[in-house]
Amino acid sequence: MRKQADARKEPLGPEQALELARSVNEIWVAKGKKLVHVNMKKDPPGDEELLKLLLGPSGNLRAPTLRRGKKLFVGFSPELAEKLIS
Repeated sequence: MRKQADARKEPLGPEQALELARSVNEIWVAKGKKLVHVNMKKDPPGDEELLKLLLGPSGNLRAPTLRRGKKLFVGFSPELAEKLIS
């Protein structure tokens, strides 16, 4: 099932971002020039650390965010785009 949401019309706040993060096995986050990988099954971080990765300055889920199966991709970088197509 495919579901699209427009974050401008339906922003996801901290609670929804944490719920989304807990529903996946892996999270890939582009932060500046860094690419951060979080294994939610083996070593899930605490809520505060997760929110630092997931939320932008507005306090809502960063864009772009894409869920592909049990993986969540947050932000954009060329390296992250390669992870998406592999």
